[in-house]
Amino acid sequence: MSALLRRIGTGQAMGIGLASMVGAGVFYVWAPAAAAAGGALLVGLVLAGIVASLNALSTAQLAMAHPVSGGAYAYGRATIGPWTGFAAGWLFVCGKTASVGAIALIAGSYLWPEQAKPVAVAAVAVLAGVNATGIRSTARVSLVIVAVVGAGLVTLIGATLLSGAAVGPVLELGATDAGWYGVLQSAGLLFFCFAGYARMATLGEEVRDPRRTLPRAIISALAIALALYATIGALCLSVLGPDGLAVSASPIADLAAVALGGTGWAVVVGAVAALASLGSLIGILAGLSRTSLAMAREGDLPGALGRISTRTSAPVVAEASVALIAIAAVVLLDPRQLVGFSACAVLGYYAIAHASALRQPRSERWLPRAVQWIGLAGCLLLALTLPWQAVVGAVVVLAVGLGARSLSVMMRRREAAPK
Repeated sequence: MSALLRRIGTGQAMGIGLASMVGAGVFYVWAPAAAAAGGALLVGLVLAGIVASLNALSTAQLAMAHPVSGGAYAYGRATIGPWTGFAAGWLFVCGKTASVGAIALIAGSYLWPEQAKPVAVAAVAVLAGVNATGIRSTARVSLVIVAVVGAGLVTLIGATLLSGAAVGPVLELGATDAGWYGVLQSAGLLFFCFAGYARMATLGEEVRDPRRTLPRAIISALAIALALYATIGALCLSVLGPDGLAVSASPIADLAAVALGGTGWAVVVGAVAALASLGSLIGILAGLSRTSLAMAREGDLPGALGRISTRTSAPVVAEASVALIAIAAVVLLDPRQLVGFSACAVLGYYAIAHASALRQPRSERWLPRAVQWIGLAGCLLLALTLPWQAVVGAVVVLAVGLGARSLSVMMRRREAAPK
């Protein structure tokens, strides 16, 4: 079977990860997170960052030993077994496909609110086409997007600080009645922003010198994103207040309007938000197609998804299939529901990654086992404190996937049995 080519280095891998993390989430999740945690929002952000950091460390350890496409799907198969690997891959594919639908709708609402769904469909189709031309195109586009979005956010932060509008408190532990449940729920929602480093791990088969490149790219990209999120979250709370932030439909645009006045800054923020959303989409679509490719190679998804283009060295069938499912999600579902489900499914995916890292032999380990145990507990805790609809949806989807795999295994055994 054809192999993917190792073409990208540390900087390009960081670009893909940052474009995925510094995307739609940073423009969207502050409001529902503030509704859950109120003035304790930053506590939720810290908890989300801790869990994401632990996930990144375990993912890096696994990626160094298994530098292939598929992320926790490949890790689970290698260290625990095929059923565990399938559960991870299935949760990732379903959760991140939901994320693609939500992010595309957010981009559409910024670009053309009255025609958000058609714009979202077009965005998914175009970016899937870019990915199909090869991973170097994905990396180049990601680097351009993350540079523009990062510059826009840094400019907004600087202008807000210079305006003197950030005069309110950034941490009011008594400003919510939700208690620790609300704080944990906000952490689960804010985790939606941090999942971009999974894209780097799932691209392990296309990274040069993966044992060196992947850990550096994953940890560096996460540290940059965490510092940026902490600053933005503090400014949103200080300028808008917990109550104002909780009811905001576009928190960063409202931050710009209140702190800087007029509509000009809001228009600029809207354009940056739309661009960030497109950056998220291109990275997530790349990771989804590679996980689908890995699952198809092992017979856990239809074999046609494992086809790699001889011209572009990209998994074109998987790319097109993921795009079509995401387009269906755009047409049929609501972005708020998709975000909760995506966060729950991806936290389950990382829980399996921690369990896989716990099973690695001593020769492959460079982290203490406490990292995996705490990370595993953190993933499960945040997942279970998300809205119940998201939890039930993730459990049902996982059960359907496991059931379908059981039927497939039974059919293959019958076909292989002697007549």
